[in-house]
Amino acid sequence: MAKLYFRYGVMGSSKSANALMVRYNYEERGQSALMVKPAIDQREGERVVNSRIGLSFPCVWFEELEQMAPDAIRSHQCIIVDEAQFLSHAQVDYLTQIVDDMNVPVICYGLRSDFSGRLFPGSEALLACADIIEEVKTICWCGKKAICNARFDASGKVVKEGEQVVLGANDCYIGLCRRHWKAGNLGPERGAEKRTAGECLGRFPA
Repeated sequence: MAKLYFRYGVMGSSKSANALMVRYNYEERGQSALMVKPAIDQREGERVVNSRIGLSFPCVWFEELEQMAPDAIRSHQCIIVDEAQFLSHAQVDYLTQIVDDMNVPVICYGLRSDFSGRLFPGSEALLACADIIEEVKTICWCGKKAICNARFDASGKVVKEGEQVVLGANDCYIGLCRRHWKAGNLGPERGAEKRTAGECLGRFPA
């Protein structure tokens, strides 16, 4: 019986890498897993799921998945959705149809909450209806489990107000434990160190 999975984690927890490895595992066994992501940010013009560790693979936009015929969807043994936090409630409902009516498992990866601690719409819907919910874990700079996402500007100052999704901005993101997220403490070296490309994507990355 197919199921809907939601695997969430903070910024930098290697969710995209995990998604790409799951796809590879299907391929290695002679099966097909379709990579999908929302088309919210098309500045690069690439239908590709990228990870911070250098892994990548072509994908289709979620809006293209919605236009696919049922038989085309059933030709895949699994649907893998990256950046699922950007989905709408209606799009998550469509994923439940793929699982329940087409018997194709769907695995979603994404952030649970934004930099202000609010749930993303897609994550809210997935937390409500997913059959299996799992956490992709990573740690804060202090060694404790990171459960919050912090946004900080070019000066290293933590930002807790503003739009939930900002395209083309210069803000960066990092996963923190709750204590240091509340305190706005990025760690002893974060303020002055060089920020990686994975942290500065101009939007909330997965």
